[in-house]
Amino acid sequence: MHRVHKVALDLNNVQATYMAKAAGTARFAYNWALAQWKEQYERSRTDPEAIKPSQLSLRRRLNAVKAEQFGWMLEVTKCAPQEAIIDLGRAFANFFAGRAGFPSFHRKGERDSFRLSPGQFAVQGRRLRIPNLGWVKMREDLRWPDARLLSVTISKRRDRWFASVVCDLPDPVREPRPVAAVGIDVGTGAYVTSDAKITAVPRAYRKAEAQLRRAQQALSRKQRGSKNRARARARVARIHGRTADVRANWLHQLTRDLVDEYSVIGIEDLNVRGMTKNKRLAKSVLDAGFFEFRRQLEYKAPESGAQVVVADRWFPSSKTCNACGARTKHLPLQVRSWVCECGTSHHRDINAAINLRNNAASSAVSACGEFSAPDPPGLVPGRPSSLDEAGTGHQLVGDHV
Repeated sequence: MHRVHKVALDLNNVQATYMAKAAGTARFAYNWALAQWKEQYERSRTDPEAIKPSQLSLRRRLNAVKAEQFGWMLEVTKCAPQEAIIDLGRAFANFFAGRAGFPSFHRKGERDSFRLSPGQFAVQGRRLRIPNLGWVKMREDLRWPDARLLSVTISKRRDRWFASVVCDLPDPVREPRPVAAVGIDVGTGAYVTSDAKITAVPRAYRKAEAQLRRAQQALSRKQRGSKNRARARARVARIHGRTADVRANWLHQLTRDLVDEYSVIGIEDLNVRGMTKNKRLAKSVLDAGFFEFRRQLEYKAPESGAQVVVADRWFPSSKTCNACGARTKHLPLQVRSWVCECGTSHHRDINAAINLRNNAASSAVSACGEFSAPDPPGLVPGRPSSLDEAGTGHQLVGDHV
């Protein structure tokens, strides 16, 4: 099992300069190899005897001419250009397999990074050893000190350097767990579980939107190529980075609590791409991190012995009464509470979460009646509105919560 620990680096000016040189070397090698690949490919189309391009042949060719033509590459680790060309080979493999577009040239200041292969680095406590540079400080200890280290990628983000260490861990020993199911209804304002726990979305982007707008306006007024523009651009990047960190930290804590507490987790298969086409809703949907929430659950659950059950995209979780199973034909989004014909009052999100839990439980265990749905707490049926569905007997209560 492979896991990655990304940690910030504390660098002095000499070390930061080395990182920039190594990232620049990796970028140059990638672009050089891409140009050579295109040239050799065009030649092979007209000359059947011409050698077809490959990342292995390009690596050998670069090693042959590096000392004579690109002597400055010798100032940094040999892994930087070699791993960059290997990445180009993977990019072409993904392109030919239809998984990605045609590789493009890398630009300075975008995705500045380089990778070190196994055996070319070491970690001791809060220190990382890099070839031709020595030991650099990390902000925290490696999360898995006894793991086998596979590689490390040094990258620049928000004007800071980070190390992403790939570790090989033994597969976890999954002990039998008592069956406990939960359903989660995700929303732009809060995530609601079937046991009525409401976790507010931090809305990191919305809170930073005004600050980000001012920073982007300041950036637009700076002259291109100037140092002031570089500083303004770094400020915009820091704001974006902080919002992403707040969202990621919240999602990691939430998903970790869920997989540790429950053995069966029911969620919806949301069409996030379609939801973002709504211009009024797109920012809030992306700020809530629906896709990232599902991704984290699906890779953390097997480690804890939990199971994630994804309901069908058309599963009527909100419109179905969890007590009698009756389905409401019409339930507008602005209606947050409703009363079923059986007399059960429902909080829209809690009812959806309970239905997701019941669906997950029935898929995971044979005893369908093992999990009983509690009544939504704190809800009192109100006066029926004019949105009553003809022929259903369901009452919609305009209780906006």
